[in-house]
Amino acid sequence: MDQIERARDLARRLLGESIPRRWSHSQGVGRKAESVAHLVGENAVELVAAAWLHDVGYAPDLVVTGMHQLDGARFLRDVAQVDQLVCRLVAHHSCATIEARNRGLADDFLSEFPPVGGVLVDAITYADMTTTPDGEPVDVEQRLSEIFTRYGDEHLVTKTMREASPLIIGSVQMITAALDGD
Repeated sequence: MDQIERARDLARRLLGESIPRRWSHSQGVGRKAESVAHLVGENAVELVAAAWLHDVGYAPDLVVTGMHQLDGARFLRDVAQVDQLVCRLVAHHSCATIEARNRGLADDFLSEFPPVGGVLVDAITYADMTTTPDGEPVDVEQRLSEIFTRYGDEHLVTKTMREASPLIIGSVQMITAALDGD
């Protein structure tokens, strides 16, 4: 079984029954990552595998810190023994470093999962932030608005995503420009 197939199967097992809407989102993000994978060169497989797995930290049995990126990456590293780069991409998708700081988890987060930069993190952020909770394509501004509405103004996730919005929009613009140049 190849790395992408294994990632898809693991995400389905963790999310498919317990959180079906999150599984729908993950399917859309996986498909979106497949459509941009050619932009990341030799790390295309890792990008797509991470996209399928990016939200496994929401699975009820995996929640420890409440930060799904960290909980998911730790499970993938410690239990599922997934590729290190895939774990780092899961940990850092959609500006997670900001959330880690806002939760008081930044030191542990960054020491366990060094940041991934460049087109790889832009690509996974693009895939996540241009996909609705139901797995459909969406404009990044609409996606951010949906997150703000879903969590409410005072929630830590809303505050984090408001702070991260310029970076998220920048990642989406970078990938969109690269796709336009194809």
